[in-house]
Amino acid sequence: MEHPQQPEDSMSQDLSEAVKAASREVHSQAENSEFMKNFQKGQVTRDGFKLLMASLYHIYTALEAEIEDNKENPVYAPLYFPEELHRRAALEQDMAFWYGPRWQEAIPYTKATRRYVRRLQEVGRTEPELLVAHAYTRYLGDLSGGQVLKKIAQKALDLPSSGEGVAFFTFPHVVSATKFKQLYRSRMNSLEMTPEVRHRVIEEVKSSFLLNIQLFEELQELLTRDTKDQSPSKAPELRRRAGSRAQDPTPSETPGGKLPLSILSPVPLLRWVLTLSFLVATVAVGLYAM
Repeated sequence: MEHPQQPEDSMSQDLSEAVKAASREVHSQAENSEFMKNFQKGQVTRDGFKLLMASLYHIYTALEAEIEDNKENPVYAPLYFPEELHRRAALEQDMAFWYGPRWQEAIPYTKATRRYVRRLQEVGRTEPELLVAHAYTRYLGDLSGGQVLKKIAQKALDLPSSGEGVAFFTFPHVVSATKFKQLYRSRMNSLEMTPEVRHRVIEEVKSSFLLNIQLFEELQELLTRDTKDQSPSKAPELRRRAGSRAQDPTPSETPGGKLPLSILSPVPLLRWVLTLSFLVATVAVGLYAM
C-alpha cells in the first residue's frame, strides 16, 4: 500500500519539529474546546475535574501498559523514562482522594475514554512505533500546560497547596521541565525511521489530539446534561415532598420555629385574624383614651 510522500521541508526537519508543525492546528482545536477554555478561565467544578482525572487514569493505565510491553523495542526504547514520566501511580493517589478508598469500583469510564484506550492498545499490539506519537502528545503536554492547569485547579477547587488531588501534575523526578523536554525531543530525533514510519507517526500525533478533543467534548456534554437535570423544574421533587407531608400528621416548622401559613386550615386562620383585629382595636381605644 502506498503512502503519501512527506513534503521535502518536513523531511528535512527533526521529527519533534515536524510533529509540532503538523499538529499545530489540531493542537489549537484541543486547547480551544469548550471544556478546556472553561478550565483555563478557572471555571472548573469538582464534578468536571473528577471526570477528567478518571479518564486520565484509564488512558495512562493503558498507555503505560503498552509502553512496558515495548520498552526494549528499538522503535520506542530511547523514550522510556518510567521514573520521570509515568503517571499511573500518581493518578491512583488522585483517584483515592476524589473517589475514596473503593475508587476502583466508583470511577466512571466514558465512551470517549474507552475509544482512546482501545486505540492505545491497538497501537501497542500492532504498531508499537506509533507509541512515540501518543507518548509525545501526553507527556510533553503534561510537562507544559499541565503545570498551569494544576494551579488553576488548586485555586478554583480550593485544594491544599501540599498537592492532594493533583498528584498527576507533579513530576518529582524532573528537576527542570525545560531541560527534560529538550532531552526528550533529542531522543525523538535520534529514532531511526523510514520515511513511511515517520509519516505514520506524524499522522498518529494528529489522531491523538483528535481523541483528546472527542474526550473534552464528551466531558462537556456530560457536565451540561447534569446541570440541566438539576434545574430548573423540580416539580417531581416538590410533588414527592407534598405527598410525604400529606402522610405526616405532624406539620413541619420553618427555620424560625413558626408554622408556614400554607399548612394552616381556613377556619383557625380566620379565628386568628379576628382575634388580632380585636386586640388592635382594644389598643387603639386605650391610646385614644390616654
